[in-house]
Amino acid sequence: MISRVSHPWWKEATIYQVYPASFKDSNDDGWGDIPGLVSKIDYLHDLGVDVVWLSPMFESPQADMGYDISDYQKVYARYGTVQDVDNLVEACHSRGMKLILDLVVNHTSKEHEWFKESRSSRDNPKRDWYIWKPARYDANGNRKPPTNWRSYFAGGTWTWDELTQEYYLHLYASDQPDLNWDSESCRQAIYDNTMRFWLDRGVDGFRVDTVNKYSKRTDFVDATITDPKSEWQPAPDMWCNGPRIHEFLKEMNSQVLDHYDVVTVGELSNTPDPERVLDYVKASERELNMIFQFDMIRLGTGDGFGSKYVFKPWKLSEMKTLVERWQKFIEGTDGWTTVFCENHDNGRAVSRFGSDKPEHWENSAKMIALWQATLTGTLFLYQGQEIGMTNMPATWPIEEYKDIESNNFYQEAARSSDVREKDRVMDGLRILARDHSRIPFQWDSSVNAGFTSPNTEPWMRVHDDACKINVASQVNDRQSVLSFYKKMMTLRKRHADIFVHGTFQLLDKINEDVFSYIKHSADGSRRAFVVLNFSDSRKELPALNECLSDSSDWQLLVGTTRNKREEGVLNAFEGRVYVDF
Repeated sequence: MISRVSHPWWKEATIYQVYPASFKDSNDDGWGDIPGLVSKIDYLHDLGVDVVWLSPMFESPQADMGYDISDYQKVYARYGTVQDVDNLVEACHSRGMKLILDLVVNHTSKEHEWFKESRSSRDNPKRDWYIWKPARYDANGNRKPPTNWRSYFAGGTWTWDELTQEYYLHLYASDQPDLNWDSESCRQAIYDNTMRFWLDRGVDGFRVDTVNKYSKRTDFVDATITDPKSEWQPAPDMWCNGPRIHEFLKEMNSQVLDHYDVVTVGELSNTPDPERVLDYVKASERELNMIFQFDMIRLGTGDGFGSKYVFKPWKLSEMKTLVERWQKFIEGTDGWTTVFCENHDNGRAVSRFGSDKPEHWENSAKMIALWQATLTGTLFLYQGQEIGMTNMPATWPIEEYKDIESNNFYQEAARSSDVREKDRVMDGLRILARDHSRIPFQWDSSVNAGFTSPNTEPWMRVHDDACKINVASQVNDRQSVLSFYKKMMTLRKRHADIFVHGTFQLLDKINEDVFSYIKHSADGSRRAFVVLNFSDSRKELPALNECLSDSSDWQLLVGTTRNKREEGVLNAFEGRVYVDF
């Protein structure tokens, strides 16, 4: 008998991220919208989704696809209206589902009224709501920015303002000036304008963008030169996990979040130390319910700065080490973690961690589903993951890449004195670019894949394989990737004591083809054995045979293959779960 322990609602939830521009267009303008999402809520409900996470839909010039917000209390017109968000809240709640929004408060758009006031004069009351610094000058009297920091989107982090004769800080694009969280009046405006406004309308929480960047070091010194070829140097230690960050998050909870039954999940970059991550997610500290830690999903990328899109081949043993670390770091604590392998900032999991070749695509997608559904933590899915959507075709040119980051890195490489750099970056973009996750959702095999009408040009090109990989072709096929995701999400909830809350034991750390582990239930009474073949060939599995030969009554719970199984052997990209209960 399965023992049930009371947990917060969000621990066993499956949370599904919707990128609204690319999900469903309801008015045939080529751009996805909130009414389109509402029209597909039953699809998400049938899939087994508990929470919809809606990526930014606020008023924005769209320099960075809505992560540059010009008004937190309005909706970008192509997405709809505030009333449409209210309708979405009602559609979710009436089905027993919840809705969370993106909280983007490290920076605003330069078109936000706050920034317009801040840059209007040096003595404006909102001047200190952003980070302004005077110029430096070299020995020849040439003006230079306050520091040599490199932006996440290439180039420097400072832009000169002619009117007030100072630089403003932007960790991302120059269109995205950073807010100054050291200003109390700025923080209070954030709490009121960006949080209470939506929570009072029934929203159930937030994915908190760039959450560990609010508190910067205030000495504003140059970063150590680690990239001699560049004028700009990576400097995440200057703005990640700063001196007041935990103070700010505790204040955010005490003043706002503690007054609602909501969930928070923070985007925590450049934090590889489990102890430092735990500081954010301990329940007793009341900061964040959980965070996204990016070590595993960033496999293959460079340092996040200059070499980010120069692909670095990785080994399965590296993945195992990272998964083990971020599965086990909460054991014995009151912290919590997340499970994810896709989002709007990364390439597709099938293409990156499995194989999108036709002969391996289905097995890869199912294996990834099995892997993710058996890991401890709250499960996050990204739109299209459940049907096995893949990266853009390698033949597509740079003109099909719409993302500001992709294009900035490509243009920087094109200007390089190294003639090979452009090709290296383009090769990396074909695997890692954020664009891959942003192409239109594939609903059916019609022109434009059912995302928009056949006569409308979508904002981004539809995948060439949409005629083969789509919801309509899978929804009634019991052996499809979509059906397998539904099965795994049901099993995950049915055996939550093992898969959601259980402890993780890695087996055979050095095997570069097979990933195997045991999940133990929280009370130690039940076990599951998970084995995944991450290679494109058949593999014998002595670890599996050894496990099945012990005194326990191991039974196959679920497997990925359509074909007849062979005990002790896995087909290419096959996965299985055995249980002893």
